[in-house]
Amino acid sequence: MVKIGDKLKEAGIQPKKSLGQNFLVNEGIYKKIVEAVSAKSSDTIVEVGPGFGILTDHLLETGAKIIAVEKDDKLFEYLQKKYSGNKQIEIVHEDILKFNPRNRKLEIGNWKLVGNIPYYLTSHLIQTVFETWSRSPGDRGSSTQSGPSPESIVFMIQKEVAKRIVASPPHSNLSVGASRQKMSLLSVAVQYFAVPKIICYVSKGSFYPMPKVDSAIIRLTPRTADNQQRIANSETEKFFRVVKAGFSNKRKQLGNNLAAAFHLSKKEIDAKLLMSGVAYERRAEILTLKEWQKISNIF
Repeated sequence: MVKIGDKLKEAGIQPKKSLGQNFLVNEGIYKKIVEAVSAKSSDTIVEVGPGFGILTDHLLETGAKIIAVEKDDKLFEYLQKKYSGNKQIEIVHEDILKFNPRNRKLEIGNWKLVGNIPYYLTSHLIQTVFETWSRSPGDRGSSTQSGPSPESIVFMIQKEVAKRIVASPPHSNLSVGASRQKMSLLSVAVQYFAVPKIICYVSKGSFYPMPKVDSAIIRLTPRTADNQQRIANSETEKFFRVVKAGFSNKRKQLGNNLAAAFHLSKKEIDAKLLMSGVAYERRAEILTLKEWQKISNIF
């Protein structure tokens, strides 16, 4: 186990609840994260919230170049001293949500993203990665792969959120690491941009201070042009307008939600859904990604 208490005293730091600081102390889990990243000496890895640099040390052993993005003032100072003169790593004092990969000359598929993510930040960070970083500056209608998307993303996140991300509708074929449970706007959004897989679950006892819930290591592989699972010829904004409309009221049938959102009659909606092969009475939470694609194309 990592003696995180000694490091906290050395740096004069108390874990901040406002930043969701729960430090991983299980050495074995660090190794699992590095294995999930599959880091090579030719890689550039952006690490989110490196803390005391424990995971960073493991990543550096692979020979990869590290860009460590730390928001906390004292931890940033600690890391600067720790890695002073080390040309293999760059310490960036910044909120990861304001980080711009283009400023570090990162390009599509030539870098990886990793981090133990505070629970409050998870959804917002994933949205930033896929909806902000992946687009060209000022281009609202650009392809989801037009910007510097990473080759892979490995995050430690809340267990239940990870299970929601990999959810698969009851009648669909299960993908690797997926679970049969209702889909949500989060699961559709993440699976639109990436192929998710849960690597393993991590007990809350692996952290200090100990959180109230367990965690999971999840890997997201962004969809690329040569990935046959990628949604083809689908405009992102149109797709999500339809999906958000479908999830607008979970208690209502899909057709009713779409009719209200697009100001169309039941007959008009029924005809469009019939063209897409989806019944009016279906619920948004049991639709597959491909079914959402068909519906958005019709609309």
